[in-house]
Amino acid sequence: MQIQTDKKIFFASDQHLGAPTAEKSLPREQKFLRWLNEHEAEMGALFILGDLFDFWFEYKTVVPKGFVRVLGKLAQLKDAGIPIYFFVGNHDLWMDDYFISELGIPVFHQPQIFDINGKTFFIGHGDGLGPGDFGYKRMKKVFTNPFSKWLFRWLHPDIGVRLGQYLSVKNKLISGAEDVTFLGEDNEWLVLYAKKKLEEQHYDYFIFGHRHLPMNIVLNENSRYINLGDWINYFTYGMYDGHFHLEKYEG
Repeated sequence: MQIQTDKKIFFASDQHLGAPTAEKSLPREQKFLRWLNEHEAEMGALFILGDLFDFWFEYKTVVPKGFVRVLGKLAQLKDAGIPIYFFVGNHDLWMDDYFISELGIPVFHQPQIFDINGKTFFIGHGDGLGPGDFGYKRMKKVFTNPFSKWLFRWLHPDIGVRLGQYLSVKNKLISGAEDVTFLGEDNEWLVLYAKKKLEEQHYDYFIFGHRHLPMNIVLNENSRYINLGDWINYFTYGMYDGHFHLEKYEG
């Protein structure tokens, strides 16, 4: 996919709206909305790299209650002609066609390659990539199995959503979460994954979320690995204007 624009490209991930409760996540939701409002005029495109919601499941005619402020803002940005690209994370991997049909926002379940003003970007949430994390990888196969999704739909939404929210907050195996500390370049599995991909072909930037740690790591003289951090502790985001900037929102 190709993007040509003289405006800035913005990247954000891991807002985890709804966690640990709707009331406690509301200030973070409002802060994220202020960020969107402040940068709207200079926004050439917006990439949301997963875990916007701490839990999301689409029944045939039902989606989780709440988040109307963010959904409304994304709809307004899209209607204003700003391209938006959504990558599912490990907490909202059960997203189906709601964003596509209701907001006109494409949803990606796998990493994608974008050409942005002549630079090659490898973009994804980051969960399940690289070596290790075998427990989560096995669990993800169960969660993404069509039969598992079919079974879950038989739960009444009041039960299913509440169960999903509880497990999303409590179960580290389900979330794929580790202690949020830098492991060193030789142990950061997304860095190792990016270096392996570079053996196949060149990419200027690898952009991921999931790890919740802001990282900007030089892979070689022409390639960088970026982790966007989160909107829980760091409130960091990426901005590309010919150079990639990893910035903190103080709003």
